[in-house]
Amino acid sequence: MKILVTGAAGFIGFHTSKLLLDRGDEVVGLDNLNDYYAVSLKEARLEILQRYPAFRFVKADLADRVAMPALFEKEKFARVIHLGAQAGVRYSIKNPLAYIDSNVVGFANILEGCRHNAIEHLVYASTSSVYGANTKMPFSVHQNVDHPLSFYAATKKANELMAHTYSHLYALPVTGLRFFTVYGPWGRPDMALFLFTKNIIEGKPIDVFNYGNHRRDFTYVGDIAEGVVRAVDRIAAPNPAWSGDEPDPGTSKAPYRLYNIGNNAPVELLKYIEMIEQSLGKQAQKNLLPMQPGDVPDTFADVDDLVRDVGYRPATPVEEGVKNFVDWYLQYYK
Repeated sequence: MKILVTGAAGFIGFHTSKLLLDRGDEVVGLDNLNDYYAVSLKEARLEILQRYPAFRFVKADLADRVAMPALFEKEKFARVIHLGAQAGVRYSIKNPLAYIDSNVVGFANILEGCRHNAIEHLVYASTSSVYGANTKMPFSVHQNVDHPLSFYAATKKANELMAHTYSHLYALPVTGLRFFTVYGPWGRPDMALFLFTKNIIEGKPIDVFNYGNHRRDFTYVGDIAEGVVRAVDRIAAPNPAWSGDEPDPGTSKAPYRLYNIGNNAPVELLKYIEMIEQSLGKQAQKNLLPMQPGDVPDTFADVDDLVRDVGYRPATPVEEGVKNFVDWYLQYYK
């Protein structure tokens, strides 16, 4: 198939594009190569993808209302995997308008492109952050998620609502995937694993928020990419049992589905740091701090729907995933 992958130079977009190319799909990768973090890392990911004859890169901005329709009209994609977004909880507190441009306007342009070009299936990235103030564990797609704690989460919740509207109005099959704390090789420099590894190597203290009492459902990027590819292969279908009397947030009368992709095994942050220390053979200097604004204490994914419908369960042990990242980091940064 010819598949559009947005955010192809990004962390998850790179791994997903590579998996698609390895199995023989044609991939058009879109990215604006913004400077939210080092562009050189994005270019290094792209250099690997561009070794594949079936990959083509398009530099464009999701919010560009001229470039995006032209791209869809020209390429005639079969399916779309939308992973491009302005990421980061903390940055959304400092610069919320960047999230409007990329995550709201950009997603509207994706929906319009799909609507007008007979796209068979749109799969898009949501986030575990949408669970916000929810405390019932594990988090389920059948729970109400109306209390986000960061503007980033609010824009992702908006994406889910926008996707449902297009699915209902235009019978567009859409699947939203709520990712849980993704980590692994080629990760983003603003993420905890990257920051911890860098500072431990350099002998600098690491900031450990909530005094290390966070629990996170750390999910290996290879498992995320596998889940995305399997999801795009399974076109979203209506739930015939859906009822407006007791509306299920995870399904619909429209061809609309939501799934969690998480490891289904939360790990305490201090334990996670221990795994990094073991992989590096070096102890961390910990700067224990209170909870950050916008953060949630714990995440834990209920993946029963993903297993039942898509036939997939993330399975990479955190110890293995952390070692893979550390090995990549030491090699990449020499």
